[in-house]
Amino acid sequence: MPNQTKKSSQPAHPDTPGAVYLVGAGPGDAKLITLAGVEALRRADVVVCDALANAALLDHAPANVTVIDAGKRAGDHTLSQDEINSAMAEHALAGRTVVRLKGGDPFIFGRGSEEAIYLHERGVPVVAIPGVTAAIAAPACAGVPITFRNLAATVTFVTGHHSKQPDSPTVDYAALARLVDRGGTLCIYMGMTRLADITAALIDHGLSGDTAAAVVQWGTLPRQRSVRSTLDQLPDDVTRAGLGAPAIIVIGPVAEVEHAALHWFDHRPLFGQTVVVTRTRTQSSRLRAELEALGAEVIESPTIEITPPDDPTPMREAVRQIADFDWVLLTSENAVNALADTLEAMELDSRHLAGVSIAAVGLSTDAALRDRLSITADFVPSQFNAQVMGRELTEKCDMTGKRVLYLKADIARKTLVEALTEAGATVETIDAYHTRIAAALPEALWEAAESGRIDWITFTSSSTARNFVQLAGDRLERFAHARIASIGPSTTATAERLGLSVDTQAEISDIDGLVTAIGRATSNA
Repeated sequence: MPNQTKKSSQPAHPDTPGAVYLVGAGPGDAKLITLAGVEALRRADVVVCDALANAALLDHAPANVTVIDAGKRAGDHTLSQDEINSAMAEHALAGRTVVRLKGGDPFIFGRGSEEAIYLHERGVPVVAIPGVTAAIAAPACAGVPITFRNLAATVTFVTGHHSKQPDSPTVDYAALARLVDRGGTLCIYMGMTRLADITAALIDHGLSGDTAAAVVQWGTLPRQRSVRSTLDQLPDDVTRAGLGAPAIIVIGPVAEVEHAALHWFDHRPLFGQTVVVTRTRTQSSRLRAELEALGAEVIESPTIEITPPDDPTPMREAVRQIADFDWVLLTSENAVNALADTLEAMELDSRHLAGVSIAAVGLSTDAALRDRLSITADFVPSQFNAQVMGRELTEKCDMTGKRVLYLKADIARKTLVEALTEAGATVETIDAYHTRIAAALPEALWEAAESGRIDWITFTSSSTARNFVQLAGDRLERFAHARIASIGPSTTATAERLGLSVDTQAEISDIDGLVTAIGRATSNA
């Protein structure tokens, strides 16, 4: 009996280290991975990544995970298949949990079965976790349903990449032509370099040149582009549009189905826009999620790094004596996190803060307070900056003789302290966290700038603007074509002092306000 048909003696669902999980990463959009795939990533010691697996998926893996780049594109292999197989087996046999993160589905033109057989023969337990394949997802996001009642009764997945191995299977173009002619749909993977040959072969075997056809590049991603045409015109139309790999070719009557209801993906307000987020990586998740939900491609380019103070003693002493204060001021999510982390390190919880009033600079800081400590702020200013906070807090409350603990960044301005001191309060300031400039701007940002793909650069604080300009240095002019969005007046003033032109500013100085401002400015352009 051939090896591939033997019943495995391995456990069906290995939970112990030393297993390899063949995980379908989905078609591109990081949110289209399955929950089972995310769970596997969360317990991974090693992740072996395909070129088409979204790098954002690594956010689900532990911080200390070992990542192996196994990207393979035509003519450009980071690792050979033998090297990939050996690496997986070596780590698994050493007792590590390995996730093989494969674009789309592991067993649809993905060599997942070959890898599973190789590992099984070496005594490595294997679990396959299916993924959403591009032939389903990409056309759906381009408004092309691959089945349609009374129009398409069959769907056939075909590889456009021909193996050079002797006796390998060949594509029966005559049979495929008959399938489409009788109401079928062809979805062709890896066929862009042979597009003209494929369409010619189908026509030569009897399929009409007027048959509807489409190509979807970078399906499910914000950079997605598509072309609809006819079989005989498709190669020329694709060339004129500049489409290339990775792409799915769709051939059949469904490629001419058009309805506004099917174009939800590319009709989102920020579809086609590339937005740079300059917040710290730990802070950027909500901004990124909101921009991506509106269709934008987000490039994370953190310009600042948040670190705890070198000496935690002042922070801990202030928290220990919290009952001596009347107010605690928190002007950022970072300050909330610093307070929560300190309480945890001291084996305390939010009950320790009973009796002290808390002021949060904005809704996002208040939300972080609820999330980390299950506390709602006693005061939130109408505008989300320290200057307004100081003015409105002193107008609302008699601060005479009050003791105030201000947990701040090391680079915070003195505006808030001065306003409270003038109102009669005694303010003790503690550097709850340090703000440092990032080491460098990421290469992905420079690549996008070189190709002219950047539409927006966002600044969520004065420090993000200052650091961006410093990190860009004499290459700042490469971003001249991009528009700038600022979270509020202070950030705008800093950016303009640096010589930048701010195109839009949030009316309400928070993440929702910033996203709304970008959407409004984009629609009015």
